[in-house]
Amino acid sequence: MGLMDFLTKQFVDVIEWTESQDGTLVWRYPMQDLEIQNGAVLVVRESQMALFVNEGKVADVFGPGSYKLSTQTLPLLTNLKNWDKLFEAPFKSDVYFFGTRQQIDQKWGTPQPITIRDADFGAVRLRAFGNYSYRVAVPALFHTEISGTRESYTVQEVDGHLRGLVLQNISAAIAGSGVAFLDLAANQWVFAQALIKQLAPAFDKIGLKLEAMTVQNVSLPEELQKVMDQKIGMGMVGGDMGKFMQYQTAQAIPKFAEGAGQGGGIAGDAMGLGAGVAMGQLLAQNLQAGLHPVAAVAGMKPEDVMATLEKLAELKGKGILTQEEFDAKKAELLKKLV
Repeated sequence: MGLMDFLTKQFVDVIEWTESQDGTLVWRYPMQDLEIQNGAVLVVRESQMALFVNEGKVADVFGPGSYKLSTQTLPLLTNLKNWDKLFEAPFKSDVYFFGTRQQIDQKWGTPQPITIRDADFGAVRLRAFGNYSYRVAVPALFHTEISGTRESYTVQEVDGHLRGLVLQNISAAIAGSGVAFLDLAANQWVFAQALIKQLAPAFDKIGLKLEAMTVQNVSLPEELQKVMDQKIGMGMVGGDMGKFMQYQTAQAIPKFAEGAGQGGGIAGDAMGLGAGVAMGQLLAQNLQAGLHPVAAVAGMKPEDVMATLEKLAELKGKGILTQEEFDAKKAELLKKLV
């Protein structure tokens, strides 16, 4: 090297990264027209790692600390450059800094309902959303698989890829957990743990560590929610058809009461508050006999009247019937015992 060439070259004595903004995962030290001095100092701060790359080949990785660069501190780079003794001349190498602190509150969600197999319902289409956090754990792997030789790489740029990983693994996570949808909805922590177990290997493959994941909501499309509500209603009455019809009638009481209050005629009178419950009970009892619901009400047995009164009392206790409505239907039913 001539004297003028030596004087015009610029040499690096200290290599460091002072992060100027949040959201940067990778930053390449600007080495254009620069060479690294033998004995230069590398400063790696807490929540950082540094990676040396020589002619496209990954070499040495440094964690937090201060290092004087030599063949002892750069063994892999020394091997790549075939230094068989202590090097004294300046050298060129690409140096990448990685931010290793947790990237928290990253959002995930299902833009459209996804279909999963379920032990109770056979198959359901669900929506879910939540958040997760991760960090760069293996810089060399993240460099070769994701960030490459770019000057910088941000959280926003990898966000779409990570959301895709979550969506790809939701169905497998639920199936692997063996937990039914109703239990997942009731215990979202179980769902989150199943997702972490399923997703962690996918994050590991690109040099990231999945630190935490939360599920903030699990829901069904509206039309399936109605079907599930009916199934829950059947479960509440033990699958008994007569009781289920009572349940359905009780669900419709506000509509019946509105029709009766507006002078709905014979149908409105017959489908009034208490009579509606009685109809639901007696319809199941008389299906085989082919009795008309209204006729069944007219021919009630004493035990039927007492059973209906008990049901009305339950509805009153739950606040579905007012005291005045209960008293009116009670008087009407007791007349049938005379």
